[in-house]
Amino acid sequence: MAGSGVIPGGSGGLLPDRHPTADFFVCDMFGASPKDDLGSMEHPIFSLSTRPDRRVLSYAHNGTEVEVTPSVKGRATIHDKDVLIYCVSQLMAGLNAGRAVSRTLHLKAHDLLVATNRDTSGDAYARLREAFERLAGTRITTNLATGGVETTRGFGLIEAWEIVRRSRGGRMISVTVTLSDWLFRAVLGRSVLTLSRDYFRLRKPLERRVYELARKHCGRQAGWTVSVGVLHKKSGSTAPVRVFRAAIRRMIQDAHLPDYTMSEKEGDLILFERARAVAETRGTPVLKPDTLEAARGLAPGADVYALQSVWHDWWADTGRPRLGNPDAAFLGWVRARAKSVR
Repeated sequence: MAGSGVIPGGSGGLLPDRHPTADFFVCDMFGASPKDDLGSMEHPIFSLSTRPDRRVLSYAHNGTEVEVTPSVKGRATIHDKDVLIYCVSQLMAGLNAGRAVSRTLHLKAHDLLVATNRDTSGDAYARLREAFERLAGTRITTNLATGGVETTRGFGLIEAWEIVRRSRGGRMISVTVTLSDWLFRAVLGRSVLTLSRDYFRLRKPLERRVYELARKHCGRQAGWTVSVGVLHKKSGSTAPVRVFRAAIRRMIQDAHLPDYTMSEKEGDLILFERARAVAETRGTPVLKPDTLEAARGLAPGADVYALQSVWHDWWADTGRPRLGNPDAAFLGWVRARAKSVR
């Protein structure tokens, strides 16, 4: 079944924390936490298969259309996405520190492997190169909005990449990656969410994909209820629904998702709940429905619930300041965000 495979190195359970004493994302941007872009969290762009997936994926949901065309090497996988998460995290760290950023990043290969909980053997560097090839070869045609701008266009997940090696066939020492303009615009628009570092310990592709969906849709709410049918569609699994349902039941039993619990409810529904929802949501600013409607006018085409989630993250990251008027504060943040990406 697509989504039930494992990455090289073992089967079942969580991956070990391979670098428990390492500073997370130690490159030249200290303090970066893993960030994922909202567009690819919402839509099933990456393959969940552990074998080369050369099928063209067509997906449509709530007015958004996505077509993903793989290269002869196959569609980029959910594990290949680690490269993009790392790049987005570095860019966000730069933005938060007030530094100028570019969609071309110069990275140390070793730091990338450590930060994404991969081993640093020679095989790991070879797999990293294969990930670059699939990321560059996978082409997307979509009308996804990023940074408040909707366009219909085609692009690769990364535009270009380059590996620098030591002489005489030595190990990869650094890489240069140029992100697609679409992804870079998402970063500039701060259309990202923070992930648990334990995301990189999830072994099964489907677990990673379901975690992304839970993180995106729960936000700072106590929970998210979704039908098995909709979850199947959003996950991008190519397994029959009955097989997918069985895999979800195994996930409920295994309870590996960081920060979330899963349970099955009547009506073929799955409930995701934040493990510490009560403690973390206490004091979180509550917005009026009219405020979210006003936000739609300020950011046409944007997912206002996703904006609310990003704003809640920003509010928490800035020390949970007391807000006299949360609705006005949120709308002011949306205005500033929309202005910054014009």
